[in-house]
Formats: sequence, structure tokens, C-alpha cells
Amino acid sequence: MIKEAFNGLRTAWKGLALTLKHFGGATEAKKVKGIAEANYFEQQNGIATVQYPHQKLPVPEVGRYQLEVVIDDCIVCDLCAKICPVDCIDIESIKATEAIGKTSDGSVKRLYAPKFDIDMAKCMYCGLCTTVCPTECIIMTPQYDKSVTHISDLNYKFATMTEVEAVEKRLEQEKQLAERQAAKLAAMKKMQEDN
Repeated sequence: MIKEAFNGLRTAWKGLALTLKHFGGATEAKKVKGIAEANYFEQQNGIATVQYPHQKLPVPEVGRYQLEVVIDDCIVCDLCAKICPVDCIDIESIKATEAIGKTSDGSVKRLYAPKFDIDMAKCMYCGLCTTVCPTECIIMTPQYDKSVTHISDLNYKFATMTEVEAVEKRLEQEKQLAERQAAKLAAMKKMQEDN
């Protein structure tokens, strides 16, 4: 019984000594240094965490964080949605009846995007979508802190087209397809009459 009591006191003393050691080290504030500095990983003195939001750790240039889409540069090729391993990108396209403009790199836009959603709650920040984008309209920003109160707030909607505009564009597309079909049938009928 005396041995167990002694063992308990020794264990309590070890824990208290460790606590006092860390308590003494917490008197010095941690200094925020850039990742490129020589002793970045050796700086273990001070409080374990920085005093966020007053202090922030520097963000590396190649860091992968929140996605952003410049919808005016999107050609709605759907490559980002196809390569996404977790299916967090949802794109809908409507074929335009004519060219609708150009992107900042000169690519011709022929599709409308009534829906371009990214569910950041599913995103695994792999960066594959930014790699395959031919117009580089989807990028990873340096913003890493995106705290929300409801998970549905992490579903980002980048499309600027309203539902009414989308319906109008679908009707224009259907009308153009019907006109092409009618012209094709008329040409076939004329060929049959000529033979």
C-alpha cells in the first residue's frame, strides 16, 4: 500500500513538473516568421499557438486553400467537374446560339453557365481543378479561414445568370435546334423530289 501511494505521488510530481515547465515557457509570445526564414521549424519557444486573429501565420505561395472562380473567364468546358475526385463541383451548361464573347486569354465563349457551384465542405483541396482549367478561371486563394455557422454556407455559387435568363437561353437553343431540324428535313425532301 505504501508503494502504491509513493507511485501515485511520483506520477503526480512528474505531471506537475511538466505543467510548470510549459507554464514558464508561456511567458514569451510566439513570433510569427515567414516559412522561408532559416530557423522556421526550430522556433518552438513561447505559446504554442499564435494569438489569432491578431496574429496570423504566413501563408505559403503554393498553399491550397479556398477556391474562387472568375466566371467571366469560364468557357464551361466541365473539365474541373470531371476531374474532381469528390464531385464537389456542379456545373450546368446551355449552348449559345452564337459566340457570346471572349475570355481574358482570348478563348471564345460558346456556352452559358446558369449553374456553377462548388461545395467546399466536400472539397479535399487537391488542386486538380485548377490544373486542368484551360482558361485558368478557377484558382485557389490564400484565404484559409472560412468559418460558417451552417454547412450549407460552404456551397459557393459562382454563376451570375438568373433562372429567368437561363429559361430564355434554353428556349433560344430549342428554337435554333428546331429550325435546323426543319431545314434538314426540307433539304432531304427536296433531294427526294429531285430524284
